[in-house]
Parts: sequence; C-alpha cells; structure tokens
Amino acid sequence: MLKNLTTTRVGGPAQHLVTATSEAELAHAVGAADDAGNDVLLIGGGSNLVICDEGYPGVGVQIATRGLHLDEQPNGKVLLRAAAGENWDVTVEYSLTEGLSGLEALSGIPGCTGATPVQNVGAYGADVSQTLAWIRAYDRHNGQVIKLQNADLEFAYRDSLIKRTSTNGSPRYVVLEVAFLLERSKDSAPIRYAELARRLGVEAGERADAHQVRQTVLELRRSKGMVYDRQDADSHSTGSFFTNPIVPREILENLPDNAPNYPVAQEGFVKLSAAWLIDQAGFSKGYGLEGTEGFALAQGRASLSTKHTLAITNRGEATAQDILAIARAVRAGVAERFGIELVNEPLLIGLTL
Repeated sequence: MLKNLTTTRVGGPAQHLVTATSEAELAHAVGAADDAGNDVLLIGGGSNLVICDEGYPGVGVQIATRGLHLDEQPNGKVLLRAAAGENWDVTVEYSLTEGLSGLEALSGIPGCTGATPVQNVGAYGADVSQTLAWIRAYDRHNGQVIKLQNADLEFAYRDSLIKRTSTNGSPRYVVLEVAFLLERSKDSAPIRYAELARRLGVEAGERADAHQVRQTVLELRRSKGMVYDRQDADSHSTGSFFTNPIVPREILENLPDNAPNYPVAQEGFVKLSAAWLIDQAGFSKGYGLEGTEGFALAQGRASLSTKHTLAITNRGEATAQDILAIARAVRAGVAERFGIELVNEPLLIGLTL
C-alpha cells in the first residue's frame, strides 16, 4: 500500500511499484514506464503526497538512491552533492557535521533531498534556492541526463521550473543529484525570520552558531508537530497543507489591521499568513476532533493538528477523503470569511480539492 510510503499514511496500492537504489535504476524505471505508456508517480519521502484511497493505476517509482559528497571549491566554499533519495534532514545534519553552514534553518523538514528544489522548499526565512548551485536530472522528453543551474530552475515561492513542467504530479525532469554551495563556517547564514531571531537572542540579519540554529529550529518545528514522529499523530501530515497566499496589496484594506503580511519580490503584492487566515475564519487547532465543530466531517479520523492550523493530520484511521473533507471545509471557510482562496501545497494524486 502506498500509504506506507507517505507521512500522512493514506492511499491505496500502485498497479506496479519499483524501488530504485541507483541513478541507473531510477532512469531505467522511469524510461521503461514512459516507453510502455504507463503513468509514473515518483515517491521520495512521501511528505508532500496525498494519494487517493483507490491507489495509483500506474507505476510508482520509489527513489532510494544514497550518497553525500564534498567538493572543495577554489573560492573557499564547498560544494555538497547529495543523491536525490537522501533524507533531507540527514543531508542538513551532515553539512553541519562537516563544518558547513547555509542549510541549518531548513532542519527537520521531512522528505528527500531531490524533492527540495521542486517547490523551492523553505522555512524560517530560508529556502533551497539561496544555496542550491545545480541539479542533475533525467529529462524524460529525450532520455538524456542534463545539468540545470540555479538560474535555469526559475525559482519562486514554493515553485520552480520542475514543478511547472509536471503533469498530474509527474515531472518532465527527474532529479538525480542536487548540489549546494556552502560556507565553511561555524556561524549560520544570516537569520531572516523574526521568531527564530528572538529565540536565538539575535537581531534579524545577524548570524548565530549554526548548530544552535539547527537545534532551535528543530525545537520550534517539534512544538508545531512539523517533525515527523511515528508516535505523534500531529506529525502524520504533509506539513503545511496550504501555501501562504500572495495577493494584491489592496486586499489588505479588507483585512483587520493586525493581519500578518510580508513583502515579496512581486511589486504591488504581499504574502499573507495562511495559518492566521485559517484561525481567524474559525478553524482552531484540533478542528475535526470529537467535541469540535468539524467532527462530523471525518468523525475524528482526520483533523487540523492540535499544534498548528496549517497541518491536516491522520489521527490513526483516516482515509484520503477524510483528509480532503477537512481541507475543503477550511478552504471554503477562508474564502467565505476573507474572499481569499487557499491553494494546496501537497500533490493530490487521484483527488480533486
């Protein structure tokens, strides 16, 4: 069952399932499926997938490649190369063990390293586009392995060229290896997130001990149920189910004065807090559990996390439809209250929100 390969723990079987432990196996599995006209679902850490209860009528390819390597650079920096199937947090921890900084604020994010550039994974003021040098990928259009530089990937907020060239969750480019250009330093990258800066006792823009940044980020994420733990039902989710909406600045005129908003590169637009919108629309932590307004939707099998309103969690026996029932209620409530439509962050396989 594919649910056993995801952090939300929902989803039926794949028609075929292949585990690729090398780049050659990965390219061959995808290429063979394409040649046979079969649909392909790439599965890494399973932290960004909600798969329908009926399963997947194609080939599921589990990416299980491994390998971490350091290449010293002439400019005093170090290139960290990671196989796509490497666990992301293992990659972050390895970088710090080797005396490198730049990835520490991204500690604790579940999933595999090859998935991080797909939607420009980020947290606490950092994202992978800030340190990523290049990726090597299998191009399914011509069957060739190519290298794409940072600029080629056209990164944006939770977006990239890889994500934009995907069809039903199946991308044109299959990431094989990711390379990050990092500093050899005990100090972190500049701290850009106010909450993290306060916890560290520094001003925004200052640096801190990189190991301390990692531990502080892990503590923050655990307090919100955002570090996967089999024993913690609040972590049995895809993490943030909705992205923070980027809206025209004039939308702020229709929101309370205390609505959190953040500048973005796009002129005339701001980024809002999806968690704040959800909470202010009446969906509190634990929504969907017995005793809360949404209990009838999924009979407590699924709910908003009791630690964070952005996560929709499997409380033990949830189905994919239970997860979506909570998501639909939240999205509809925010649209009714604020006129803003939330967009799902995870891939919905065989499902429509």
